[in-house]
Amino acid sequence: MPEPRDPPPTDEGWYALHDFRTIDWDAWRDTPQHERERILDEATDHFESTMAVEDAEDGATAIYSMLGHKADFLVLHLRPSTAHIGALERGFENTAFAEYTERETSFVSVTEASGYSERARDYFEGDLDENSGLANYIRTRLYPTIPETTHVCFYPMDKRRQPEQNWYELSFEERAEHMEAHGDIGREYGGRVVQMITGAIAIDDWEWGVTLWGDDLTDLKDLLYEMRFDPSTSQFAEFGSFYVGRRITPTDLPALLAGEPVPVDEDDETTDSEDPESVPTHPEDATGEHEAEEDEESSGGKPPMAETDATWTDVDDMETRLGQVGIHAGEDFERDGYALVLYSDADAQELSDEVDGLRGNFEHYDSHIRTRVRAEGGRSAIVSVWDAERAADTAFGFLQDLPGVGESYGGPVEGGDTDTESSHTAEESADIRETLDDLDVYGGQPHGEDIFALVLYSDADLETLEDEVAELSDGFDRYDTHRGTTVYDDPDSETAAVVSHWDTADAAETASDYLADLPGEIGWADEGDGFETMGMFYTVKPEYREEFADTFEEVHGLLEEMDGHRDTALLANTTDENDMFIASRWDSKEDAMGFFKSDAFAETLDWGREVLADQPRHVFLA
Repeated sequence: MPEPRDPPPTDEGWYALHDFRTIDWDAWRDTPQHERERILDEATDHFESTMAVEDAEDGATAIYSMLGHKADFLVLHLRPSTAHIGALERGFENTAFAEYTERETSFVSVTEASGYSERARDYFEGDLDENSGLANYIRTRLYPTIPETTHVCFYPMDKRRQPEQNWYELSFEERAEHMEAHGDIGREYGGRVVQMITGAIAIDDWEWGVTLWGDDLTDLKDLLYEMRFDPSTSQFAEFGSFYVGRRITPTDLPALLAGEPVPVDEDDETTDSEDPESVPTHPEDATGEHEAEEDEESSGGKPPMAETDATWTDVDDMETRLGQVGIHAGEDFERDGYALVLYSDADAQELSDEVDGLRGNFEHYDSHIRTRVRAEGGRSAIVSVWDAERAADTAFGFLQDLPGVGESYGGPVEGGDTDTESSHTAEESADIRETLDDLDVYGGQPHGEDIFALVLYSDADLETLEDEVAELSDGFDRYDTHRGTTVYDDPDSETAAVVSHWDTADAAETASDYLADLPGEIGWADEGDGFETMGMFYTVKPEYREEFADTFEEVHGLLEEMDGHRDTALLANTTDENDMFIASRWDSKEDAMGFFKSDAFAETLDWGREVLADQPRHVFLA
């Protein structure tokens, strides 16, 4: 007799009803205007009371205008019991507006959390501190907040039970491996796509319901498209009909019935920064244990979290406390927000490893500004800055579980003067570009792009570095601010450069944390003394590549004789040898400007008009 397979442990929370309705438009048009107004007033009052959850202590309700022929609107209810759900159904049927609608379909289910990891099983077996970050995280999956995002997408799903594709015949270990890989895809969309998993085995015709939310509907499309190629979906998943809609308020009902665009006021629509975080990407990985342990977004949002007994001491002058641990507004962060400082008796280096894992999760949210570990007075300090106290409160649920954490402090902070950054400031970069403009270094042609660049150098094996950078660049490409991340090889040394271009300084700074994890890092281009122009990128016509390299050698000889010059190297893009990068270091900005003003540089520019396939770009470190 075959041995039974081990199911994952599960827990359930609120009951959910997805109620899809169509409108009898002919009957509505035949109704007198004054009667329609009365009906809509009653319907508005009804939905406002359900959205205020006046019928229960807990839960949530949202209304959506649906797209396509399958339904006209969706009412989504979350409530503590089936009695509440049933009462909501009957309550709507007792309104006059219900007479003009017909239920197209519905889905009854219950919010579900389950998991395969040992840490998650500690929660289900009662071995996890109920106030821990993971326990709070799981509870948010059972008692979720409906995000105020623009779009919703709902679909039911099953796991296949075909002879060669039977999910339930796989071993526990095989299913866990599938779920981990599946979750990796979803975490790439953190902050842009929010997901709720509800279980419906023995409740409805399908095994699970998946509800996705997002401001950009194409993000939902891209996520599900990418997941189609994952084996847990391509081999083992079956799907029902998909329903897509836009969130509305009860006061939008007159516009909806009049055929006008809804919501009426586009300014009422929220952005990703107001959303709760993306929940796990599959019903059998819905505990979020990977999010609590590993890396993943975006770009935005704040995960809701149950209340904890622990809290922090409020501080009025938070900037002073941050300064005591070496964190300064305007240098380490630029945005106004809310800061936490937690002190720990754990070793700072060991604590830093723990915080790195949390930071990877935090950085998926636009609300996150900075999280760092500092050694201070014989103990360690964890500093975490967020755009609002609510977001900091969510993060605190995780931070308080770090080793050795004792006293904690929190308070509002001002970002400082964003125009006075340390090292190569944005103001200095603008000054350099202005100087080049005055010199008319492009000979009257359009000037190069004002973008921000990051460069780090690595002595890792080139092939290994290229693979790592390609994977990283694929992740960066999800952001509109990313211009490209590329490896440039220096044939005269064992060192390669990784160059990453971004539209904004904030985006470049965020990317720097990821780039710093690349293998063989031996330093950032702006570290140490001196001034790095870093800004000479050229695309050379193929027939002139060799001549370009020879000319560089001539110019390099002149550079070595100039005051303040330290070193200059010519590197080539490993995927396009005609894409060249000249890295140059000087004692000061004035020395570098001396070169730009020289006759040799002017002559090189004149010659470059013939050999370059595109205009040169001069960019400076963010």
